[in-house]
Amino acid sequence: MKNISGKTLLNQLIPIIQWLPQYNSNWIKWDMIAGVTLASFVLPESMAYATLAGLPAHYGIYCVLVAGFFFAIFTSSKHVAVGPTSSISLMVGSTVAILSGGDPQKWIAIAGLAGLVVALLCVIAYILKLSSLVNFISDSILLGFKAGAALSIMATQLPKLFGLEGGGSHFFTRLAHLIPQLPEMHWPVFLFGMAAMIILIAGDHFFPGKPVSLAVVIVSILLISFTGLASMGFQITGEIPSGLPSFSRPSIKLSDVDGIVELAFACFLMGYIETVSAARTMALKNNYTVDPRQELLSLGAANLSTGLFSGYVVAGGLSQSTVNEKSGAKTPLSLIICSISLAVILLFFTNLLTNLPEVILAVIVLHAVTGLIKIKELKRIFQLSKMEFAIAMIALTGVLVFGILKGVIISVILSLIFIIRKASHPNVAVLGRIGDTQSFSDIARHPNNILIKGLLILRVEFAIMYFNADLIFQKIISTADQYQDGLKLLVLDLASSPYVDVGGSKMLVQLAEHCQKKGIKLKIVDALSEVRDILRKQGLEDYIGHISRQETLAEVVAEFERDGNKE
Repeated sequence: MKNISGKTLLNQLIPIIQWLPQYNSNWIKWDMIAGVTLASFVLPESMAYATLAGLPAHYGIYCVLVAGFFFAIFTSSKHVAVGPTSSISLMVGSTVAILSGGDPQKWIAIAGLAGLVVALLCVIAYILKLSSLVNFISDSILLGFKAGAALSIMATQLPKLFGLEGGGSHFFTRLAHLIPQLPEMHWPVFLFGMAAMIILIAGDHFFPGKPVSLAVVIVSILLISFTGLASMGFQITGEIPSGLPSFSRPSIKLSDVDGIVELAFACFLMGYIETVSAARTMALKNNYTVDPRQELLSLGAANLSTGLFSGYVVAGGLSQSTVNEKSGAKTPLSLIICSISLAVILLFFTNLLTNLPEVILAVIVLHAVTGLIKIKELKRIFQLSKMEFAIAMIALTGVLVFGILKGVIISVILSLIFIIRKASHPNVAVLGRIGDTQSFSDIARHPNNILIKGLLILRVEFAIMYFNADLIFQKIISTADQYQDGLKLLVLDLASSPYVDVGGSKMLVQLAEHCQKKGIKLKIVDALSEVRDILRKQGLEDYIGHISRQETLAEVVAEFERDGNKE
């Protein structure tokens, strides 16, 4: 293995060391514009998400400020922006409400501790090279989960929009509490919120990527401050502490909180998926590459910082990353400028946010999560695969019935079941000759292909492992038995079997013994090098002869037609 110098290793672990000395001075204007624009976009959004997590609104600003700075040091992406997300915020809020017993100080401590545990999981996953975890949840399941999460989040925010108390811990119980209260709706609050919603929707259409939500926040604060609306029952955020978040370890230990690891794992999984998805989207659009494994470190650094600076779990988000990219960001320096901008606000301008009505924060959340319900994509999945659509609906229902944390776990289990089901039922294709050529393909898909008398060619279209070996064996035997006494040569094409484990190799030896008893010759062709190695060690060559890397399917068939099929 090639030795890596300390300097090279440091550059790999901390990408800013590599790109900052090569920084082009022409980029600074764009990174500054993007940073300030991003700050104006995430300011109201982060405050809204913090309330969704059950924390004071300014904790959301803390999250973006510290997480963005440390994320910029480690990320391999030029555009991903990090901060609280809607699904993670609800997950934290709904779970910590139970774990803390409603104690505000314990609530804050547990939320911060969750960030530290997520950071630890990121480091462990980095060391064990588990970046492929992102591939374990399919797009179909993720669509169903996000739609369910969006509906759950909406159920938490609708009472604020209507100016009602609300109640309940899950989607259906929240609706059950809300519906009887609707006759008592606070109309000034509702109309104020709906006006803000219309402006946000219009802003998406006419000013995409612009901080329209900040304009809504500013106007709403002015209206509450200088008109008679303040006397109409509007709830406001109240005083926001001036100054930067202080460094402190959460005042609670991991062993003191049952369920914190489950919460952190769910947040880690969803956060990493959201971060890498945003990173890949931005990289593809702007023609550069990202390192998914490196994003484990960047996400870990971001969550370590929020856990130690009065925040909670953060992740990369597509909406804020899109704002960052569209504003002209050239490097992660835009995130550092965003952090500086938020620091200035916390130091000098927090008094301006005192009269922000809570209904506006609810509207910002409601507006943001509507984008998580992708009806067109769900319809497309329904058209392509009824099975995957059904699994997406199970993920959606799981979130609504059991809550977002258990919904994540259900989605993970569904993903694993789906993968195992696919792996447990691999296709074993019968190959036939394509016309007068020396090429062969699946006769089920191409019925005009030619079968050769006395010869059966089968292609196993998956890795052969202990949990699918018996089924593959039964399929091979069943197909071979259809030839009765006419079968002389059975050829297994293993080109589509990249891996064979001990159980799979034992099955092939068992197959060779079966063929030997039946007087059928067995040949293996196109096996990969690692597959050949384990088959040889298992002693398969004692039954079928040398397994050659050079002998092709066409050559085996030609030899059989020349010599083996003589009467």
